[in-house]
Amino acid sequence: MIFMMSSKCTVTFRQRIKSMFYHAYNSYLDNAFPYDELRPLTCDGQDTWGSFSLTLIDALDTLLVLGNHTEFQRVASLLQDTVDFDIDVNASVFETNIRVVGGLGLLSAHLLAGRAGMELEPGWPCSGPLLRMAEDAARKLLPAFQTVTGMPYGTVNLLNGVSPTETPVTCTAGVGTFILEFATLSRLTGDETFENAARRALRALWKTRSDIGLVGNHIDILSKKWVAQDAGIGAGVDSYFEYLVKGAIMLQDEELLHMFLEYDRAIQNYTRFDDWYLWVQMHKGTVSMPVFQSLEAFWPGLQSLLGNLDSAVRTFQNYYSVWRQFGGLPEFYSIPQGYTVDKREGYPLRPELIESAMYLFRATGDHTYLQLGLDVLESIERIAKTPCGYATVKDLRDHQLDNRMESFFLAETVKYLYLLFDPAHFLHGGGTEGDGSWEEGGEGRECVLGAGGFIFNTEAHPLDPAALYCCSRHAKDRQELRDILLSLSEPGEKSRGRSKMPSKQTDDPPSGQSETIALKPGEKKKPPLLSCPVQPFSARLSILGQVFTDNT
Repeated sequence: MIFMMSSKCTVTFRQRIKSMFYHAYNSYLDNAFPYDELRPLTCDGQDTWGSFSLTLIDALDTLLVLGNHTEFQRVASLLQDTVDFDIDVNASVFETNIRVVGGLGLLSAHLLAGRAGMELEPGWPCSGPLLRMAEDAARKLLPAFQTVTGMPYGTVNLLNGVSPTETPVTCTAGVGTFILEFATLSRLTGDETFENAARRALRALWKTRSDIGLVGNHIDILSKKWVAQDAGIGAGVDSYFEYLVKGAIMLQDEELLHMFLEYDRAIQNYTRFDDWYLWVQMHKGTVSMPVFQSLEAFWPGLQSLLGNLDSAVRTFQNYYSVWRQFGGLPEFYSIPQGYTVDKREGYPLRPELIESAMYLFRATGDHTYLQLGLDVLESIERIAKTPCGYATVKDLRDHQLDNRMESFFLAETVKYLYLLFDPAHFLHGGGTEGDGSWEEGGEGRECVLGAGGFIFNTEAHPLDPAALYCCSRHAKDRQELRDILLSLSEPGEKSRGRSKMPSKQTDDPPSGQSETIALKPGEKKKPPLLSCPVQPFSARLSILGQVFTDNT
């Protein structure tokens, strides 16, 4: 029996989701700002990932998704006046990229600024104050990439660069989760430095895979030796695979697609068992941990982007069965025992299963995925709501709470939940439904923005591929015009007078970009910072990438 939900019900659920958002958002503003995150049990705040008022940055584009243009404008202006990257803070390179570079400048506040009614500079989206802020933040991360391998350190001091005592060990996702933001930044600004750095890191990581085609969990970025050799699709690895797939789609890039498909063959051969994905030893393929991690729940959604729906649906049903058992996804779930793993019983209100439900509902129209959304909404309201926001569930067995509301709750969980119940939203792509009208942009306003759908980064911040094409084209046109003028006016000085724009890396294979890939966008205080959120297997790295198995 297929579950059906009326359009009237979906409108009601969207209102409930808005109420959830504003309870959390206002609690943060009233009790925690300017700290990074809210502590909902004590109604105060704490810094976690770099003293950036991170929850406010992460929530910015969610305000626009929910239709609150006035607050979006207010917060975007506030952040321009208050956020300073010239500070003596050790920041996670990974988290700063996906949340600050992605959320503040390139996505929520810059590329969506037109829809929010903000005043735009001539030439937007190829220029603008928020884009310059994003570029400033990204430049603070570049010293981490200045290594013999090109793979970045996990932490960088925003004022002083990489500490001489910084550990060279970081997680796989901490190396391979930059191409979306850095390529977007390069193509909007015309400065190839960022995209080149991300590509060099990806190619270096690609060369470290084992003889059977797998990568481990943590690597020494200087020696290229694997420190943690467990291979899987979850914590510490997830968003690396995700960015290969989404980078291939957004950039129409055959090299990235080839990398993913090669990994996917090995993943399907060695880690997949009865539509679960286990952890195996990267060199031998023997099972090392027969567990499901909550971060892996992004996988069915990523499969749907490449059209592998049968496998995606079956895997989603496995994960949904765990949700129904506990009213949430525990961080670790023992597949043989059918129960939580000791000391991994928590549920920090993660978004990954909701994300997959959103993609699969768009792909299939099956209202079962709306039922999952309703289950999530009611469960979070019942077990995680406090007078000051929503708290991490410390233990799903007895619903004990922990004193933390991570910023991804407003950036991802609430946003994906809302978009699940709003299939006509402009972020789902196209200009013929709902409020999905397209925009003009670029020099002369001849570019059509929003027409090709949006790609979500691993923190659920949307990128517009059309904007990348628009700005790249204008940068090329400007360069060609400069060259022509120089050749006419100073024939002997052509080489000296050319633009200083960095050239692409030539020590690695060409990127193999193609215009015809048949893929559619589906779319301060401390604790000490870690290069990846927890230890090898409980990182907060968000979504991931996978599949195309039946077609390879």
